[in-house]
Amino acid sequence: MKKIIGCYCLMLLCLVVGAQKVIVKITKTSIVKDSSGLNYPYAIWQKLFQTGNYGIKAIDPANVNTEFIIYKYNEAQKRIADSLKSIRAEHAPKPVESKFFKTGDKLTQFSERDINGKKISIKELQGKVVVLNFWFVNCPPCRNEIPELNKLVDKYQDSNNVVFIAVSLDNIAYIKEFLKTQPFKYRIIDDGGFVAQKTYGINLYPTHVVVDTKGIIRFHTSGLTSGTIKWIDKTIESCLADAANPSL
Repeated sequence: MKKIIGCYCLMLLCLVVGAQKVIVKITKTSIVKDSSGLNYPYAIWQKLFQTGNYGIKAIDPANVNTEFIIYKYNEAQKRIADSLKSIRAEHAPKPVESKFFKTGDKLTQFSERDINGKKISIKELQGKVVVLNFWFVNCPPCRNEIPELNKLVDKYQDSNNVVFIAVSLDNIAYIKEFLKTQPFKYRIIDDGGFVAQKTYGINLYPTHVVVDTKGIIRFHTSGLTSGTIKWIDKTIESCLADAANPSL
């Protein structure tokens, strides 16, 4: 697997506790245990947390060097966690723009084939809203956002005017093995290093781009924030509205 400079592969949780406003952070070097005292390696607790079915809490919130407990949500806790996530996303500020694109510019075109052998041509997609995701399998935030990206695809599944394309750095065999356990509903281009790195100069993942029906870049960002998916969706809606009312 290629070494990617600047990958956002570290997940941080910040807990603000009591009137003292003590902030404790969990990183990949933190000690995370279950209720029985069993230590969980970073790769394990991270995957559990990313499912949205587990919470993590500090054993001693007043100690910045505290250890953590991972626990499975009950039904009530899951509903609360989902509601809080939705509220954060709804009110999240617009993510910072990436350094690889410029809003208002025409997207540089490319033509590739997806993992099913079907041609994808940016030129031929003009007239449609194009949503691009640049990613690779061993990028934790890339994997973490896939379920929410799938929901976006589902939302627009009855529209022929929105196309979702994921440009992966991985080879086709590695991608297909990954898809056995984690479906990804975007059309996936394998071995996309040339497109990502040479065509656009991307070295931060994930990177997202939304292009309107005229081929103009309307939104772009790198990394994953609580508002990323929401702002992709808002931009798609705006592009579709503009296309439906060209005189406005």
